[in-house]
Amino acid sequence: MRGLATFGAVCGALGVALGAFGAHALRGTLDEAALRTWHTAVEYQLWHALALLIVALALPPSRWRRLGAFAFAAGIVLFSGSLYALALGAPRIVGAITPVGGIALIGGWLAVAAACLRRLDD
Repeated sequence: MRGLATFGAVCGALGVALGAFGAHALRGTLDEAALRTWHTAVEYQLWHALALLIVALALPPSRWRRLGAFAFAAGIVLFSGSLYALALGAPRIVGAITPVGGIALIGGWLAVAAACLRRLDD
């Protein structure tokens, strides 16, 4: 879990940096729709970086915790990463990756729910 916790912390730092970059450097470059897409990517990255840290550091070891942490990490990369790319003008086909990332994030939350239920049963 050390690697996933570290990844979560780095994603948090990058989320702040990318948020500032979007607010300042990209404001005159991207249109409003692209800036909203960028903002959505930052928001999901920051929330799920925090969730990943909590899962990696606070939940007791279990396969559900591990699955949830990996799903959050994959979701951050796929969901936010594809939105960043789209905001910067990547081909629309990149948008096909976004729902896969969203499903990974949802799966992460469900795995965390299972980890919590298993913990409450102990």
